[in-house]
Amino acid sequence: MKKYILICISTFLISCAEKVDLLVYNAKIYTANETFDEATSFVVKDGIFIDIGAEGVDLNDKYNPRSVVDAHGLTIIPGLIDSHCHFLQYGLESQHLDLRGTKSYEEVLTKVVSYYNENTPEIVYGRYWDQNDWYVNDFPDKKELDSIFPEVPVVLERVDGHAFLVNQKALDMAGIDSNTSLPGGSVLKKNGSLTGILIDSPKNLIINSLPKPNKNEKIKALMVAENKCFEYGLTTVDDAGLSKNDILLIDSLQRANIINMRIYAMVSNNNDDINYFLNRGVIKTEKLNVRSVKVYADGALGSRGAVLKEPYNDDPKNKGKFRTSFTAIDSLASKLSLTNFQMNTHAIGDAANHAVLKIYNKYLKDKSDPRWRIEHSQIISAEDFKLFNSKIIPSIQPTHATSDMYWAGDRVGIKRLKGGYAYKKLLDWSGTIALGTDFPVEKINPFNTFYSAVARKDLSGYPPSGFQSENSLTRYEALMGMTAWAAHANFEENEKGSIEIGKFADFVILDRDIMKVSENDIPSTRVVATIIAGQIVYSNRF
Repeated sequence: MKKYILICISTFLISCAEKVDLLVYNAKIYTANETFDEATSFVVKDGIFIDIGAEGVDLNDKYNPRSVVDAHGLTIIPGLIDSHCHFLQYGLESQHLDLRGTKSYEEVLTKVVSYYNENTPEIVYGRYWDQNDWYVNDFPDKKELDSIFPEVPVVLERVDGHAFLVNQKALDMAGIDSNTSLPGGSVLKKNGSLTGILIDSPKNLIINSLPKPNKNEKIKALMVAENKCFEYGLTTVDDAGLSKNDILLIDSLQRANIINMRIYAMVSNNNDDINYFLNRGVIKTEKLNVRSVKVYADGALGSRGAVLKEPYNDDPKNKGKFRTSFTAIDSLASKLSLTNFQMNTHAIGDAANHAVLKIYNKYLKDKSDPRWRIEHSQIISAEDFKLFNSKIIPSIQPTHATSDMYWAGDRVGIKRLKGGYAYKKLLDWSGTIALGTDFPVEKINPFNTFYSAVARKDLSGYPPSGFQSENSLTRYEALMGMTAWAAHANFEENEKGSIEIGKFADFVILDRDIMKVSENDIPSTRVVATIIAGQIVYSNRF
């Protein structure tokens, strides 16, 4: 009789308990909330966190969950946000020849020939070569490509996306000759002859002459990129430059549940596209956020397109070139300051950062919470750090520091380098930072980002004391920069970025505690499961 009564009581309690979708318990949870509280359990209903259990709090009797997950002590963090990447571009380029890791121009040529023989494409596309990694660090010349491919266009993009190496066939197709000159970039010559190297704006002549990917190719690319991001625990990506048509395509795919990645889309700096979105206003759904414009102030340091106040240390006649003129940046800033849209400007060189900071401060002085961003914030003069403040968010990519550290001093010299990749100093002045990878420029792995931010070393542990380690971030700062602070940079802090009641149930289960493991173990971190709105989108265990 007693047993029967107990069963009845238990059944009654269960029936009275609130029905929910998911209960996760026995976990090591870093909530990334304002006080960085830890927890051991949480409850999800309708894609939202509805309860968080601290250690010693048992949520099992309070709820009637449809699914229960015993995390077996594994670490859980909020869904990761990549604050600067090229999501669609990553998917499109996954089908192209990958030249990352090549050690010489000869190796590049060998790979190009092999790729062509295996695929026989009408146009050879390749990317990720970096002459700084070669035994001879000079830019290559197209002569060899012309000899091997006299009738097939070859377009090889540098790792930073700011320079092309093309053959004569590609130049002819684009109408580029020795007289071609465009503001905001360079057509390199040697002894009066074209070398095939195009830096920044002249690349557009090549791009405009090439076949454009069709809708189905873009859909496939987005799905490829999404699957890879989920594998690494990314639940939101900030795509740094998309056309109107691509944004509308993404919106339609998200509404049809074909794409589930949450995307903060920066509108590319095209007048028609900008005016379309300004007239329409901020677009905000659970999956899409359109409220910013991406502008390029300058190019990249590796290809010497970043704009410096003084000439390059290893190219005394060159200071780089503005991709967008000061006047044009100022005009757009004036226009955007009258709206709710953010201005997110790519600035790498110290002159570019100075110009953007001066313009931002000019138009933001009377705005209370604009959150305009400087993408990269890479080389800053000592006197310009004070121009950063809570209204201007540095959007930075820590793996750039550990990729560039081998040669950055050659470009700018030791004195200027001290103001480079200064993430801690930027955080001190702005009060917040947003971290990303810039994939596909860098690898997509966010744990490389975390490691580079805190260790300032490459994956081999070089240099032993860290590259300019005074600008290392703490693990707390790195995680916040990839979660809560990143959400803040997107005006999304009320819905994501931390594990808190009322926010989207976006979270990641890891195979180790990145806040506690040895520094050397961080890059080996693997994602056990990625969850968006309480739904598993990637798992290798559950």
